[in-house]
Amino acid sequence: MRLAKHLAHAGVASRRAAEAIIAEGRVTVDGETVTDPARGVTGAEAITVDGAALGGPPRRVVYAVHKPAGVVSTAHDTHGRPTIVELVPEAGTRLYPVGRLDADTTGLILLTNDGDLANHLMHPRFEVPRTYRAKVGGGAVGDAALRALREGVELDDGRTAPARVRRVRPDVLEITIREGRKRQVRRMGDAVGHPVLALRRIAFGPLDLGALPAGAHRRLSRAEIDALRAASRAPRAPRAR
Repeated sequence: MRLAKHLAHAGVASRRAAEAIIAEGRVTVDGETVTDPARGVTGAEAITVDGAALGGPPRRVVYAVHKPAGVVSTAHDTHGRPTIVELVPEAGTRLYPVGRLDADTTGLILLTNDGDLANHLMHPRFEVPRTYRAKVGGGAVGDAALRALREGVELDDGRTAPARVRRVRPDVLEITIREGRKRQVRRMGDAVGHPVLALRRIAFGPLDLGALPAGAHRRLSRAEIDALRAASRAPRAPRAR
């Protein structure tokens, strides 16, 4: 197994983050500093990360967290802001967020020590849907704006894929996207003349936020994790051009 994958399985970090940790010279294998993430290991070696011995792989866990506003979606923050992982202090293993939400965006975010699952959930190939509830400005949202959002709007980094959009109230939309661009829903609102005033993610793939209070978390059941795995391993058919 590749060293980076082994570290991800052990809950040290996502595979991509593990590759960076290795490249920085922070990992040793049998006393030798290794900087190649592709180095093969069997798991029987003595491996350290930042001088701490790597034990056996912990049980894979996934938590659903209702992120409040002002909390950042990172494991660490150099500015001292509260982080999403601090909301699950009893996990007993290193957790990492699956993707990010803006500091001002609230709602469902997943934390896990399973790097493979996190990578699959975020990989563009699998297009795992995320659903948001957006309160917007600019008055009541008309049919033309809805149609534009559904068909795709032009942003500075390219046209968005078609989205599923429904009008909950005249100024509240429910939007499901399958892309992961930075601040995408907010930029889509700007593009159709309805800037997003408040944004909450209410679903990630098959998982709903439900009645989980802001700041609270719960550990997912095996069935829920299996459903996430299934959603992250079913690539969408190529779109017609």
